Amino acid sequence: MTVETVESLKATFEMHQAMNVEVFYWWCTAIMFMIHAGFLAYEIGASRVKNALTSGMKNILTLSVIIPTFYFFGWWIYNAFPNGLIPIDASAALPWSLSMGPDVQDMGTGIFFAAFALFGATTGSILSGAVIERIRLSAFLILAAILGSAVWILAGAWGWHPDGWLLTELGYHDVGASGVVHAVAGFFALGVLMNLGARVGKFKDGVAMYIPPHSLPMALIGLMMIIVGFFGFLGGCIIFNGGETGWTTIYGNPTNLSAFGFNTLMGFAGGVVGAYLTSREPFWTMSGGLAGIITVAAGLDLYYPGLTFVIAASGGALMPIVGRMIEKMGVDDAVGAVAVHGFCGVYGVIMVGVFASAYPNVGDLPDITLSGQLIGAIVMALTGFIPGWGISYVLKKLNALRVPPHVEALGLDLVEIPAKPYPESLPAQAIVENTLEPGQEKQLV
Repeated sequence: MTVETVESLKATFEMHQAMNVEVFYWWCTAIMFMIHAGFLAYEIGASRVKNALTSGMKNILTLSVIIPTFYFFGWWIYNAFPNGLIPIDASAALPWSLSMGPDVQDMGTGIFFAAFALFGATTGSILSGAVIERIRLSAFLILAAILGSAVWILAGAWGWHPDGWLLTELGYHDVGASGVVHAVAGFFALGVLMNLGARVGKFKDGVAMYIPPHSLPMALIGLMMIIVGFFGFLGGCIIFNGGETGWTTIYGNPTNLSAFGFNTLMGFAGGVVGAYLTSREPFWTMSGGLAGIITVAAGLDLYYPGLTFVIAASGGALMPIVGRMIEKMGVDDAVGAVAVHGFCGVYGVIMVGVFASAYPNVGDLPDITLSGQLIGAIVMALTGFIPGWGISYVLKKLNALRVPPHVEALGLDLVEIPAKPYPESLPAQAIVENTLEPGQEKQLV
C-alpha cells in the first residue's frame, strides 16, 4: 500500500468521522422537537377549554421567536461572556461572520448552534406552562425571547463554556443542564409569576382553589412526549469527538451514551415513584418523571444507577411538596414549572456536590466541590429570577403584561387567536366554575 493510498484512506476516514458528528447532533436536534410537541399537548390539556388554543399557539411561536433571536445574538452571548459580564472577542459568532452560514469546510458550527437554539427554546416552553390563561401573547413572546436567547445562554457561558468562570474558578459540574437550563428557566418563571398574579378564581380568602385541566389525559401524554424529547436534549449535552478521544462531557471528562442511558432511565423511574408517594395524583406523578431526570441531569456521567434512582426519587418526592408551598405563598404556577424545573434544577446541581465532591475535572480545572456547586446553584437561580422579575415588572407598569379581566373571563382563545378548539361540542366561551362573577355569564350568551 502506497503512502498516497494511506493518506487517501486517512482523509476519507476523517471526513466520515466529521459527518458522523454532524449526523448525531442533527438527530438530537430533531428529537428535541418532541419536547415542544409535548409541551404543546401538555399545556393545551392543562388549560381550560376557553384557553386551549392560545396555550398551543404560545408553544409554536416560542420556537419561531427564539430560533432567530438566538441566531442574531444568543450564540454570540455564549461565546462572548465566559468570564462574566465583560465580553471578549467572539466575532466568529456574529450573524454576519462566515461561520454563521453554509460552509463546506465547517461541519460543526451549524449543528451546535441548532442544538443550543433548541435548548433555548426549551426554556421558553418552561415559562409558557407556568403563565397560561392570563398573560398577553405579546408579553410572553418578549419574555421568551429574552429568556431563551439571552438569560439562559449567559448562564451557559458561565457554567458550560470551556472557559466559563464557574468551571475554571469553582469546578462547576452540570453536564445535563440541571442548572443552566432548568434552574434558570424555573426561577425566571417565578419572577414573572410574582408580577403576573394568579388566575381569576384561583384564590378565595387566601385559600388556593383547584382549577382542573380540561383534558388531563392530553396533559399526561404531553409529559410522556417531553420525556422522549429529553433523550435528544441529553444527547446534545454530550460531545461526540473524532479520532481516538471518543465521547466526553462538555467539560472534557470521558463518558459515553451508556452512562447517560443507565441514569436517564433510572432518573425517570425514581422521579415517578417519589412523586407518586408524596402526591398520589396523576399530574404530579407524571411530572415526577421529568423532575427525576432534571434532578440527576447534572451528574449523569458520574452516578451509579442505583444511587441515581435514590436521588431522583428524593427530587420527585420533594417536588409536589415544594409546588404546594409555592401555591400557599400566593403564586399561581399552573403546571408546577417552578417546582419541577427551578427547585429540581437547583437541587440537582447541589446533589453533585454532595455525592461527587473531590471528583477531578480534566486538566488544570478545580475539582468538584460542594461549595462550588452551592455557589453555582445560587448563581443560576439569581440569573433567572432577577431578569424575570425585573422585565415583567416593567411590562406590568406599562400595562402590557396581563390581559384585561374581561378577556380572561371570556377566554384568551376568543381574543388572542380567535378560534374554538372543539366547535362541535364545547364552545371556547364555556362557563367554568370560579372564573366568572355572578350574573356575568349572561353577557356571554
